[in-house]
Amino acid sequence: MIFRLVVTLFLISFSMFSQENFTKHTVSKGENITIIAKKYGVKPKAIIEANPNSPKILKLHSVLLIPTTQQTVLTPTRENVIPVVNPSTHEVLAKETLWGISKKYKVAVDDLKKANPIIETEGLKPGQQINIPSNAVVISDKPTTYADDLKTKIQPQTEDVEVSREVLPKETKYKIAKEFGITVAELEKQNPEIKAKLPVGYILKIKTSKEKADVFNASKPAEEIKNTLNKPVEIAQTAEINSDSTTVYKFSNSSELIEQLVGQATDNIGVRYRSGGTSKAGFDCSGLMCSTFGNFDIKLPRTSIEQSRIGLKIEPEQAQKGDLIFFKTNGRRQINHVGMVIEVLEDEIKFVHASTHGGVMISSTKEGYYQRNFSQVNRVLQ
Repeated sequence: MIFRLVVTLFLISFSMFSQENFTKHTVSKGENITIIAKKYGVKPKAIIEANPNSPKILKLHSVLLIPTTQQTVLTPTRENVIPVVNPSTHEVLAKETLWGISKKYKVAVDDLKKANPIIETEGLKPGQQINIPSNAVVISDKPTTYADDLKTKIQPQTEDVEVSREVLPKETKYKIAKEFGITVAELEKQNPEIKAKLPVGYILKIKTSKEKADVFNASKPAEEIKNTLNKPVEIAQTAEINSDSTTVYKFSNSSELIEQLVGQATDNIGVRYRSGGTSKAGFDCSGLMCSTFGNFDIKLPRTSIEQSRIGLKIEPEQAQKGDLIFFKTNGRRQINHVGMVIEVLEDEIKFVHASTHGGVMISSTKEGYYQRNFSQVNRVLQ
């Protein structure tokens, strides 16, 4: 009887000891083993060993046992928590693209592929959970004060200043935007009057960094100022591409120009289709291309068939961002549809275009309709 009592007391005390060595944690959205381990100041391996039956991908609201004997638990507070820059996972939505996700989270497409090898073989599927690369730290090794954290966030930021800038002859929006380190869209937003036309002599109001403003405000001739600042992309003298031309226009920084072209085109996603349309009130396919390139003072022919005759025709395998892609739809014998290439995968080209059924959208050559009606790819910029 005494022996049985001793054993019972031992088991009770052992159970209480075990409970004191663990704390329970309920998994929240975006958390993984690494984040949770940092939050409690323990190693990920210790959590895995304490929860041998837990799946590799944690389920939302599931409960984990966290060892508390190795290190003192850091309770998340305003003093020692640094906000997460990016969530660790993302649920793929219907018709969502890898390029769209990379833009949303401001990460490179290649980094997304490296973090999710399955994308290379199976592609994206609605409802799929993919990992988002992030350098965020949830719990700092050393508790910091809220004032220190605020100071760290404020220091890298610089206050913009406004300068007045006169438009000189033969200047373009792209050149001026590049000069002040902003995009054409930002330049137009600050000066709505120039959206349709950039008149010579017009005084622009431009918000830019203090460093660039100081250079601009220095007492130098206009041409000397422009050479002192970041050298702008040189636009072709005519800035116009005529029909039946095999000319490929070269730029000193074509990669940056192409990125801005893609950004301009995709900013119109969701705008409705409108036959003959060339504005946000509605686009047709060639109108979207004319408007996009026109924002950088590059004038394309108006129709898709005419656009298919400019630049250099290349093999689909050589396609790059910024190229024009053409189709013969509805059983027609000649080209009647055009889009802009925004992403090239191993056996797939994704392009932005104005569809008669969905307006401005992103589609893929893997889709049966566009696979059957594909015609050619042309390069007009280099």
